[in-house]
Formats: sequence, structure tokens, C-alpha cells
Amino acid sequence: MASTMPNFLNRLFRPFTTSTRMSLNPEGRSTADFPPNAQKCTLAAGCFWGVEHLFRKTFDGKGLLDARVGYIGGDSSSPSYRAVCSGRTGHAESLQMTFDPSTLSYATLLEFFYKMHDPTTPNRQGMDTGTQYRSAIFYHSPEQKEEAESVTKKVQEQWWKQGKISTEILEAGQWWDAEDYHQLYLHNNPGGYECPAHFVRKFPDLM
Repeated sequence: MASTMPNFLNRLFRPFTTSTRMSLNPEGRSTADFPPNAQKCTLAAGCFWGVEHLFRKTFDGKGLLDARVGYIGGDSSSPSYRAVCSGRTGHAESLQMTFDPSTLSYATLLEFFYKMHDPTTPNRQGMDTGTQYRSAIFYHSPEQKEEAESVTKKVQEQWWKQGKISTEILEAGQWWDAEDYHQLYLHNNPGGYECPAHFVRKFPDLM
């Protein structure tokens, strides 16, 4: 929701419910059109509005087939946004992407993940604090786990030397889509809250 109030207050007053409906995929592409080799990539990096927005802005039309925000990593069924915000469900606000690995590599997505948020602040991004804002990679295969561990080791040594990376690397469990009004939120609400920790850092290529 657009507002003249400071961004951090806008975040505090973001709605819990709405009747607004919107397309999850702005291009209207059906999942049936995805190539058979399509893979999922699930990441948590703080407020999922900005995470989705930056990934879509960077990779739409470049191998990113779909992206949706939701909840993962918790121990309750059908979590609501209100419940996740309480910090009692164990879920993280997350982004789950479907991508074409023949065009866009998993490693590229992970490297961008480590550029667009601060992985050295446990359970925090900017002014957003709580376990729901933790940094995490939820892998969908043994190969993704290996890639996540490899990329994380490199970025710790080469990009984030000044702090210890707190990013969890966990097997992806049950995924829950967030309420419809969260999907494509900043696409539909350009004046909405954006976490100040969400921007693309200029790091050298990994060796």
C-alpha cells in the first residue's frame, strides 16, 4: 500500500487481510508450459516483498519461469501471515522460484541471493527482526545442497569476510503460499515498504 509514512512504519502497518486478487505470474504463463527440466529454488532473505521484487527485476525473461512468496521451515499447518509474524510457527518468509537450468543456473541464483541481502545478521534484515526474517537456503536435491554449501563457502571467504554468514542450508519441506495480496506486492504497490537491506551489492566475481 502506498503511503507517505516512513517505510519502516509502513512495514509495521502492512495489512493482514485483503480482498485484492492479482495474477501470480504477470505473463500469465501456465505451469504446464514449463520445460520438463525446470527446477525450484527456495530462499529466505528477510521481507519477501523485496526479495521477490529484486529477483523478478533481475531474472524475468532470463530463465526465471515463476516466483511466489510464502512460508517454509516451520512446524504448523497452513500458517497465516499473522501467525508467521508472531514468530511462533518457525516459518521463514521465503521466495520459491521455478527456473530453467539450461538458461539460468542455480549457482547464479545463489550468488545473487548473497548479493541482495546481508547474510551475516542472524534473524534480521534491516529493521525487520525475528526468526521469520532469517537467511536460509532450502535445497530440493542433493546436488542443490552441494552447490549451496560450495557457494556459501566461497562468498564467506571472498565477499562477507567482515562477518560470519548465518544462512541456514536445509532440506526443503512443506511449502505454503502466502496470501494473494503478498504476491507481486511491489509490482502492484510501487510505493510499498522495501527493506533497506535489500539492494544488490557490487562484489567481484567468485573465484
